[in-house]
Amino acid sequence: MTPNDTETAARPLPEGVDPAQDAAGAPEPQAADAVAALEAEKRDLKDKLLRTLADMENLRRRTEREVADARTYAVTNFARDMLNVADNVRRALDSVPAESRAAAEGSLKALVDGIELTERDLIKTLERHGVRPVEPQGQRFDPNLHQAMFEVPNPDVASGTVVQVVQTGYVIGDRVLRPALVGVAKGGPKASADKPAEA
Repeated sequence: MTPNDTETAARPLPEGVDPAQDAAGAPEPQAADAVAALEAEKRDLKDKLLRTLADMENLRRRTEREVADARTYAVTNFARDMLNVADNVRRALDSVPAESRAAAEGSLKALVDGIELTERDLIKTLERHGVRPVEPQGQRFDPNLHQAMFEVPNPDVASGTVVQVVQTGYVIGDRVLRPALVGVAKGGPKASADKPAEA
């Protein structure tokens, strides 16, 4: 071995020269395959990372929506049961004739006033939890909010107008908790889709 041979072996390679190149300057096939495999693996991992990030963002949005729905609609079953109580309180008030209610004195007046107060408080409590009554009287029949029980022949009112409410309906948030049971006019002029029906 000559002094020149050791000098050449210890000298570092110039920048940009691949040590995998042979003496002629051509890259070794194994090194090129390894680089291509690493590039493919990098692209695959980047794609998986982006997909995972997108899935996590979708999961976060869906979870937020489900939490908001749970807050809004968590009391649905309880509220539906409370509607029976509200109906019974209203029936109790309706069972006392208007004349008797106006002329009531003493304990009867106190009882009627107490039931009215209870009804107002119950309705306020339901509204505080997102439960609102549907007021369909004089409105155009909407099958999403109303359930038609019968038709009332009335040539003076536009067909499809709610003319009688048998049972009040309620919504919670933007969902129907209980449809209103109604009587609908028939035989009158056609109701315009642009304008609300008039009673």
